[in-house]
Amino acid sequence: MFPASPAESIAAYIRAKDGNRPHLLDAAFTPDATLRMVVRTDAISFPPASQGRDAIAETLVRRFNQTYENVYTVCIGPPPVAGAQAFSCDWLVAMSEKQGGAARIGCGRYDWTFEADGPRVRALTITIEAMQVVPAERLAPIMGWASCLPYPWCSLQAAQEAPVAIPGVRQIVQYLRRESA
Repeated sequence: MFPASPAESIAAYIRAKDGNRPHLLDAAFTPDATLRMVVRTDAISFPPASQGRDAIAETLVRRFNQTYENVYTVCIGPPPVAGAQAFSCDWLVAMSEKQGGAARIGCGRYDWTFEADGPRVRALTITIEAMQVVPAERLAPIMGWASCLPYPWCSLQAAQEAPVAIPGVRQIVQYLRRESA
């Protein structure tokens, strides 16, 4: 599968990461793509950089999915236009820890740069702004909410329709709302 647009490349990345399917990164990234991670929370950690599609797959798919499951990632806002050379958007993630079942809800920003002669990603910066850890007994309502979000492109309005009684979700959605103001 070769993507026809930057939006399809981003969607392939989301499906690869969330579904533990590293082979889908072939459609998302150039072989020599670069990844930069900016982590502004102590609730999760990643190496600061990865060079090449194989290293990105190891960091964002294989190792990530050794620790987390039930992953739902959405990009906040409309997808990039066809032919875009660069694109930035906020993102939202909900997932659970394999050990212990605690839920995690986080948000941040994606900054994508695409190849000049095609739609695949040649550079990605992922900024993790906030990550909430919620006890396992609250996992079911969080997964219920996350599984109903439009995937992988979600409006801020749809994300804001989360039940405000779910701790963690409320704080992340408020953060996203603050970022879009």
